[in-house]
Amino acid sequence: MYKAAPKRYETMKYRRVGNSGLKLPALSLGLWNNFGDNAQAENQKKLILGAFDRGITHFDLANNYGPPAGSAERNFGRIFKEELSNYRDQLIVSSKAGFYMWEGPYGEWGSRKSIIASCDQSLMRCGLEYFDIFYHHRPDPDTPLEETALALDQLIRAGKALYIGISNYEAEQTKKIGQIFKELKTPFIVNQSKYNLFERQIEEDLVLVLDEKKLGAIAYSPLAQGLLTNRYLNGIPADSRASQSDNPFLTEEKVTQTIEKVKQLNKLAQKRGQTLAQLSLAWNLRLPCISSVIIGASRMEQLEDNLRSLNQLHFSDEELKEIDQILS
Repeated sequence: MYKAAPKRYETMKYRRVGNSGLKLPALSLGLWNNFGDNAQAENQKKLILGAFDRGITHFDLANNYGPPAGSAERNFGRIFKEELSNYRDQLIVSSKAGFYMWEGPYGEWGSRKSIIASCDQSLMRCGLEYFDIFYHHRPDPDTPLEETALALDQLIRAGKALYIGISNYEAEQTKKIGQIFKELKTPFIVNQSKYNLFERQIEEDLVLVLDEKKLGAIAYSPLAQGLLTNRYLNGIPADSRASQSDNPFLTEEKVTQTIEKVKQLNKLAQKRGQTLAQLSLAWNLRLPCISSVIIGASRMEQLEDNLRSLNQLHFSDEELKEIDQILS
């Protein structure tokens, strides 16, 4: 069986999640798009074990991650059983319920039926007794917030989750469900939101709510689907996400509209001795409420490049001003 690198905790930085007792690595590994059945099993194992060897203790999943839906959890569960089960108490494994997962009226959103069933399915696929963090993946406009909150609280009471999180909730929604959790004494600690140099909506009001309520934030999509890397500096590669006509997350038009700003950001990164990806990750981590930033990787080289962002997290006032000017 795999033996973890003995010095894995020496270089990683760990940040507290709000005012909870939980700490997360500054960078977490997301299993959204590179851990489905269309990805090589051996490479998946290499990435997960390689991440843990470098101090990444947090692995972020959801019921519908793949493709196909559910396969990322199954593949993680296989690797956990074969290689990582001895390290369970050193791992933070999170999953989510809320997006479409199975047929019929109970396979998505935020009813008690859907959340409890989804968590049970996810635990079975992962081969775990509990999740360290379990999220509601998106707000449900048709289910009372109290029902969703009570279902998540029930997971805590049943020992199926240690902490509760929400994802894609805006400021007022976070405040409302947070008040319910406070009354229930549910260990609600974190909001997972999209955040990167081009998508800064959480700065408008959500960050204020998180600071006020002493909650943590986890940022996803920090590299804007690859836009904030060197991938598009010299055009749109034929095998890139932006070249795929059915990709809703990054289009050729989006690349074309932003590429001049991307090139300016890249010049600033070079002056800082960083790659564009490293600058982008470090910039996310400048906010005190950001407990961790979720990265995706399909190769160990990508993972290692992202980890080097932790070597230079400081930004001068002049650099932050220059970034704002580039993006204005």
